[in-house]
Amino acid sequence: MIDHKKLSFLIVLFLFLINLIVWQVVFSLNKQDSLEITFFDIGQGDSIFIETPYQNQILIDGGPDSMILEKLAEEMPFWDRTIDLIILTHPEQDHITGLLNVLESYDVERILWTGIIRDTAQYGKWKEMIKKENAEIIIAHSSQEIKIGNVSLDILYPLESLEGEEVKNCNDTSIIARLDFGNNSFLFTGDATKVSEKKIISEKDELYSDVLKVGHHGSKTSTSKEFLEKVLPNIAIISCGRDNAYGHPHEEVLKNLKELGINILRTDQDGDIKIISSRRDFVVKTKL
Repeated sequence: MIDHKKLSFLIVLFLFLINLIVWQVVFSLNKQDSLEITFFDIGQGDSIFIETPYQNQILIDGGPDSMILEKLAEEMPFWDRTIDLIILTHPEQDHITGLLNVLESYDVERILWTGIIRDTAQYGKWKEMIKKENAEIIIAHSSQEIKIGNVSLDILYPLESLEGEEVKNCNDTSIIARLDFGNNSFLFTGDATKVSEKKIISEKDELYSDVLKVGHHGSKTSTSKEFLEKVLPNIAIISCGRDNAYGHPHEEVLKNLKELGINILRTDQDGDIKIISSRRDFVVKTKL
């Protein structure tokens, strides 16, 4: 005997899901001329989500905990469980931990990282999980161009492969990458220090970018005046936690930015920071 109430419920549910999918498709078609970059308010850490005009997804770092899963759920449709590219700028706790949760919850096509050696629990789990993931592993070094759909990332640092090396300062190995989209450019620096900045300045003639993700949460160990003068961004974005114990961002960094007339946005004050870029210009939206 047919349970008409149950059948009616299933029909309504089916129509609702079809309607939801149709609207997602329409919304996606309307976004095909735009690139979206979201700097997550992830606490004292870094995580940046990039969605290309054709809905390819790139995740740069994952923050210090599982909050990244909530953030991704806000940006991706529930049926999309694939991320095209994960970038681990360097294997420190506040960048790598959330990526472990992502690897458990999503299928990842490609993983870009430096391959340096660390003696931490998170690092050991990372190595184990990326081996099981069967993703394409790319070891970062300068002059690489990583293409995702119709968008490409230029790797500026490290200047050479660091795979298998043990290092004293993990921050010095941070991947620095620039994304160009039409007239707009975005520079991502991880926790790169003044040491890395100096090396890049001596090797790269063109560093100008419209938007700079400030290194190391605004620590005074990064973002030298010389580096800022080379990049000369319109907007600097600082990812740091509210009332963090490190005093980030440092007053010296804020002073350098202000003296050059650079607009400052901070996740601890502005929440999630989303940039929606056409090929000509971009707009900035903040959550708070």
